[in-house]
Amino acid sequence: MSPVVRDMSAVENRPMTVSQQFMERVAKSGNREAYRFPVGDQWESITWKETGDRVKKYAAGLIALGVEPQQRVGIASGTRYEWILSDLAIMCAGAATTTVYPTTLGEEVAYILADSESRVVFAEDDVQIAKLKERRSELPLLTKVVTYDGATDGDWVISLAELEKLGEERLNENPEAVQERIDGTDGDSLATLIYTSGTTGRPKGVRLKHKSWTYEGAAIEAQHILSEDDLQFLWLPMAHSFGKVLLSTQLACGFATAVDGRVDKIIENLAVVKPTFMGAAPRIFEKAHGRIVTMQAEEGGAKEKIFNKAFEVGLKVDRLKREGKSVPLPLKLQHALFDRLVFSKIRERFGGRVRFFISGAAALNSEVAEWFHAAGILILEGYGMTETSAGAVVNHPDDYKFGSVGIPFPGTEVKIAEDGEILIKGPGVMEGYHNLPEATAETLVDGWIHTGDIGEFDGEHLRITDRKKDLFKTSGGKYIAPSAIESQFKAICPYASQFLVHGAERNYCVALITLDPDAMAGWAQHNGKSGLSYSEIVNLPEVQEMVGDYVDELNLRLNRWETIKKWVVLDQDLSVESGEMTPSMKVKRKVVEQNYKDRIEALYSS
Repeated sequence: MSPVVRDMSAVENRPMTVSQQFMERVAKSGNREAYRFPVGDQWESITWKETGDRVKKYAAGLIALGVEPQQRVGIASGTRYEWILSDLAIMCAGAATTTVYPTTLGEEVAYILADSESRVVFAEDDVQIAKLKERRSELPLLTKVVTYDGATDGDWVISLAELEKLGEERLNENPEAVQERIDGTDGDSLATLIYTSGTTGRPKGVRLKHKSWTYEGAAIEAQHILSEDDLQFLWLPMAHSFGKVLLSTQLACGFATAVDGRVDKIIENLAVVKPTFMGAAPRIFEKAHGRIVTMQAEEGGAKEKIFNKAFEVGLKVDRLKREGKSVPLPLKLQHALFDRLVFSKIRERFGGRVRFFISGAAALNSEVAEWFHAAGILILEGYGMTETSAGAVVNHPDDYKFGSVGIPFPGTEVKIAEDGEILIKGPGVMEGYHNLPEATAETLVDGWIHTGDIGEFDGEHLRITDRKKDLFKTSGGKYIAPSAIESQFKAICPYASQFLVHGAERNYCVALITLDPDAMAGWAQHNGKSGLSYSEIVNLPEVQEMVGDYVDELNLRLNRWETIKKWVVLDQDLSVESGEMTPSMKVKRKVVEQNYKDRIEALYSS
């Protein structure tokens, strides 16, 4: 593979604020498409100039509502075009965005908005407005709510159109009102407060400066992997740093973005939008892999045999190429045939134009990545955390290693502490935790973020082995890295949703298992069990036997002390709504252990 080209001048000479970065993009790309978004069954498009005009009016509207520089404005909404406009308007008004996941419960919403001292909140709909009204007494600083789709009340809650009208009036009075705020913001100004959806305790507000976000975008631009001609499909939660960093990347590179946060529409939208790249959490790729494999298994017969042979050949060819070896002619001819019969059809499911996907927010199993690559779909795994403005490390299309999370961004340093913990320093690192100086001092030491992840770094590529706090020791004194075992099971079992390994201070390991509801509905239909509920399906003897076979296959890959001796399939999948998953699709391990402690104990007592 050729060495990665990095244009350090793009990093060093970047704009220092997101508002400057945005206005420069509007000036440079004015009539080019900026955003595409669904309206009913159709997709509408808007240019950079049109986006700039709307953002300026919304920013002026916030100023008219009394928002002062560096004050916080919240956004409680799913991912949609208006979220992005609101975020840009907040920063152009000199204020800072407080992000709130739409699934956050009212009590926690009130805590986040009160702790951040947010003065105005953009609320998506009546559901989000209701949370604010129920907790209004806890939010004395919250003066106004601006809603996208919800009902207004003529006083506390106004519409986006009303905000725009206020902005127009302010600009008529003072045409430079917004520009004055932009000019008054510098790189060290607070841009965003993102509250981490931690696994325990209250969420911590991560303070991220303007220059951290502009660095992130410039660091991607410097690698010359994206240009104005690309088209992004964006569904990730914008309340999460992974979604936010893709906005800064877009401003730096100038490509258009199609926006729709409905997770159940991702595959359907990819086929319509036909993007050239997309960011996603590993669960999306695991789910797509599982669905494609199970569909072929249900087809059976010649189609299944062709499919399996295609991947046998595809994986063999792919490995030869990555090892720098030549592909024998007979194998090359076979591959060309299977590419036409099988792989091209898989690529078409994702729109047919994808140059690469970017995977982040959790670990991606290397076998899943290799499977997609055999079909001609490259997934570049990256790594970072909210405290590093999302991206810190990413694989490059011309320099990638499956199983690694890639190469540090230009300007970012990575090192491994004596206990194996990954430490990161660079322009993307947070200012600190909001109102939490002790927590800041524990995590940020001499400019180095202590990530809490264990890894290996060869000077080029970084590899994550586990979360420091997830490692456990059996009663026999053996250390277990559960995530490595868990990702292997999800790679070999196409029906798997979650697989959680337990065994701290025990004499053997056990697992809690959930199966993917969509995949199991397909299994039920194919096996004459339609109409049964999820819990009825997963408790069928034949399903239990199938899961047992996959666990046996997993155990063949593991050291003796790592093997899963007992397991149970839960009667429901884990979800964000149940509080067992974060909105970025990470399992809250301690919550799950608490919720199912009786089931875990039963695996040791029986």
